[in-house]
Amino acid sequence: MTGTKQFDEVDDPSAAIRERTYSWSDPLETAGVAAGLSGMDFFAAMAAGKVPPPPILNTLDFDGITFEEGRVEFRLTPREFHYNPIGSVHGGVFATLLDSACGCAVHTRLPVGVFYTSLDLSVKFLRPVSVATGPITAVGSVVHLGRRTALAESRILDAAGKVCATATSSCLIMRPE
Repeated sequence: MTGTKQFDEVDDPSAAIRERTYSWSDPLETAGVAAGLSGMDFFAAMAAGKVPPPPILNTLDFDGITFEEGRVEFRLTPREFHYNPIGSVHGGVFATLLDSACGCAVHTRLPVGVFYTSLDLSVKFLRPVSVATGPITAVGSVVHLGRRTALAESRILDAAGKVCATATSSCLIMRPE
């Protein structure tokens, strides 16, 4: 094929290769603990270090979590490994952060033995984010919690409070029968 480059071709042999290594705990152990706790108790146990965080937090390198009933915040400092091919944070990172904020906000409102799963996620990308942006915060809150469904919203804010992305999510509430 003429005019195309292979992915393994490097224009600058001195270009630094970046590497990242991280670890995580068994997610099924975390899920097992979560099954026996209310949402608020689960997040309190995680904050106290009694329950390891879910692997996605380490995968995307979330910096911090704060929570109260019906509201959560996740902080993330953009890094190069979050980038898409055009040099900004990939929309999938935004979507994951927003989905996590929506779902966890719902989770904080659930009693022992009640679970949720996302039914949908609608994301709006409003502003690019890069390493130069600095830390961003996803804030999620419950708009409505019913017996079978919940509606949550979230937004990603930069340090100046500018909105970078927003989302809404419907969640299915699963109660024991």
